[in-house]
Amino acid sequence: MNEIAKKSEGFVGYEYKEVAVSRNMEGVYADAYPSFGWTLDGSSNSAISISTVNLKFKRDRKIRNKAELTRLQRQFESNAREIETLEQSKTTKASIVAFTIGLLGTALMTGSVFAVLANMVPLCIILAVPAFVGWVLPYLSFNKLKAKRTEVVTPLIDQQYDAIYDACQKAHGLLA
Repeated sequence: MNEIAKKSEGFVGYEYKEVAVSRNMEGVYADAYPSFGWTLDGSSNSAISISTVNLKFKRDRKIRNKAELTRLQRQFESNAREIETLEQSKTTKASIVAFTIGLLGTALMTGSVFAVLANMVPLCIILAVPAFVGWVLPYLSFNKLKAKRTEVVTPLIDQQYDAIYDACQKAHGLLA
């Protein structure tokens, strides 16, 4: 009986968690989760997408301050999702504008081709010039709009990283 009691004292029950994250945020999750008591147990490529990776974590079931650690972990996950959303917002509007301008340029080029087929050379030239502009302008507008949005979003992303740092620091203090 005494031997059984000694063996059960060394037993550690674990809880497991698998998180699918974008490759851009893999390092953030791998660095932050240990602050909540999790140990990285491995990673694998995701079946969902090429840009996603699955991180596998484990932690002791009997960890102290589990409720508070879970609350801070949810706060971290919320901030991390907000960072990903802000990063995506850098290119969303710029892409929509660029695609729209490119589509209009293509429509004008289509009109130019039909004008040539109808032996209307002056109309062809009138439509072709803005069509070429409509094919060059998307690149320039995309870069300009992305730069403007990046300027606006960068401080917000930094605030989210600061919030992540604070949550991890509080959680690490609870583990000590």
